[in-house]
Amino acid sequence: MTEATTDPSGSRIFIALVHYPVYNRNLQVISTSITNLDLHDIARVATTYGIERYYVVHPLEVQQQLTREIIGYWQEGFGAQYNADRRQAFECLKLVSSLEEAVGAITEDYGHKPLTIATDARIYANSISYRALHQQIQETNSNYLLVFGTGWGLEGSLVENADYVLEPVYGRGDYNHLSVRSAVAIIVDRLLGDNWWDDHCNCSKIMV
Repeated sequence: MTEATTDPSGSRIFIALVHYPVYNRNLQVISTSITNLDLHDIARVATTYGIERYYVVHPLEVQQQLTREIIGYWQEGFGAQYNADRRQAFECLKLVSSLEEAVGAITEDYGHKPLTIATDARIYANSISYRALHQQIQETNSNYLLVFGTGWGLEGSLVENADYVLEPVYGRGDYNHLSVRSAVAIIVDRLLGDNWWDDHCNCSKIMV
C-alpha cells in the first residue's frame, strides 16, 4: 500500500481529467481529444502541490495510444534526459478508461474509496465551498478525487453522483469560461496552497 505524501493531515488528493462523458456547446454528450497542454500543465500543477495521482480519463484506444507515446517520450525517451523536471511531473500521471476505473484504482491502492468532488459552473444541493473542503481535508484522513471535465463540462450523471460539487470559480465579472488547466491550478491552490494572507504562512521572508 502506498504511503501518503500529500498532506500532513493524512488526506490524499487525486485529480481526474474526464474526456468522456462530457458536453459540447449544444449540450450533446461527446468525447473530447486529449491535449498535450493538459497533460503537461496539469501534471506540473499536480506535482507542485503534492497530488497523489493525476488520472487522464478517455475510453478510446486511439487516444490512449497517443497519450502513452507522449508519456513514454517524457518518462523514458529523449524528453526524460532533456528535461528531468518534466519527467518528474509525468510520474504522477496515469491513463484510465473511465472515472469508475480511477475510483477503483484508488480504492485498491489506498484501502478505501475516495470522496468524489465534481467541478461545475453551477450551484447544486450538495455544493461545498473551498473553505469547507479545505477544512475537511485538513481534519480528516481520507482520499479525495477532484473531477474536472473537458469540453463544456462533465455530463450530468457524473455531477449528480458525486459526493460533493465544488463551488464555481468566480472572477470579477460575468465571464465564466476558464480553460480547464486554469481551473485546475486555481482550485488546487485554493484547497492546498499556503494561506498567503495569514502571518503564519511560508511567506515570512517576504517584505510587507
